[in-house]
Amino acid sequence: MTTGSVAAAATAAPALLKHQAVLALDSGHTSWIIVSTALVLLMTLPGLALFYGGMVRKKNVLATMAQSVAAAVVVSVLWIVAGYSLSFGLNGNEGLNRFIGSFDAFLLNGVTMNTAFGLAPQLPEFLWIAYQMTFAIITPALIAGAFAERLKFSAFLLFTALWTLLVYAPVCHWVWGGGFLGGMGVLDFAGGAVVHVNSGIAGLVCALVLGPRRGFPRDYMPPHNLAFTMIGASLLLVGWLGFNGGSAWTADALASVAVLNTIVAAMTGAVGWTIVEWFERKQPTLLGMISGIVAGLVAITPAAGFVDPKGALAIGFIGGIACFFGATALKKAFKYDDSLDAFGVHGVGGLVGAVLTAVFANQSINALAKDATVLKQVLGLLVVIGWSAVVTFLILMICKFTTGLRVDEEQEIEGLDATQHGETQHG
Repeated sequence: MTTGSVAAAATAAPALLKHQAVLALDSGHTSWIIVSTALVLLMTLPGLALFYGGMVRKKNVLATMAQSVAAAVVVSVLWIVAGYSLSFGLNGNEGLNRFIGSFDAFLLNGVTMNTAFGLAPQLPEFLWIAYQMTFAIITPALIAGAFAERLKFSAFLLFTALWTLLVYAPVCHWVWGGGFLGGMGVLDFAGGAVVHVNSGIAGLVCALVLGPRRGFPRDYMPPHNLAFTMIGASLLLVGWLGFNGGSAWTADALASVAVLNTIVAAMTGAVGWTIVEWFERKQPTLLGMISGIVAGLVAITPAAGFVDPKGALAIGFIGGIACFFGATALKKAFKYDDSLDAFGVHGVGGLVGAVLTAVFANQSINALAKDATVLKQVLGLLVVIGWSAVVTFLILMICKFTTGLRVDEEQEIEGLDATQHGETQHG
């Protein structure tokens, strides 16, 4: 979504923030956001499912893919019931509503064929809900990369449900729904803090609480199918055009520059990652190149609608290098098992991109760039990090004493495909 609209909403009269009649429905804008909604959903199914599924061992491929499917199922239902209302339900922009939405839109109460939300009066509110739902879906699905190959499926379901309502919804409201971070001028065009830092920090907490996979780091755990991972990364790249370009909420020049910046940063992310990998390991790898593409995509997400393509070149390149070290040196130094580098890529890339948004923000692209400062970005990130880390830990404790967290040693050795789902691959 355009942070211009968010910033305006943060200071607008309460009436603007409530459901309202569609003021200026535009078929062109609506068509673009319908396409963008499909593109962002594509990122999770099948994009992330293939991307993560290809990187685990054969005995855990189906279970890893099942987590992406389950995230889509659980979050979609919860989004309609309460997630949307907690994120965007508003009674004004003061008091408690600066920190959380409301139950005004519980079960989409008050939403009709003729309503829009104040932030996007040119779009039907049902479309706003659908597009935002796809962001809510992929965020907890990303966390799964940190605990791949060792979490109970029942624990994943409970964790995803609680995390969506207690972590994602409040942070989404703070930044995009008229909450206090948007009001203080924190810039996040398409989810650097809301999606990537939020999920990355949660993933790190999960990895630390669950502990390493059996045999890590002693045993070699090669990806089962890098072809799956490459296809998944490609689908993520294509879907990201809707993720960032759709966040302009209009089919206009801002959406166009966001799309271009997304492609540019993805490619320079691959350049940054591959240069360091080639120097350190003496060979470039396919996994390294596609990891660099994703790193560049993560880094440009908060900045896509605030920087020009020169800024995108720099952000992608720096993001690729930073994420390489986040996924290798950082993990090795602190000896935690972030299985598929949820923190190393999404956490590190999101942090770097959010800070660099202020550094490269360009007023000729977005007028809000004039108020961008590194200090504001850092303060916003600290709030998101603190909330995500603490509440994620508490949710894990709830899971530990209800469903349990980890599969037992015998189940982990046999693999989650068979022990959690009673399914195996053949061939």
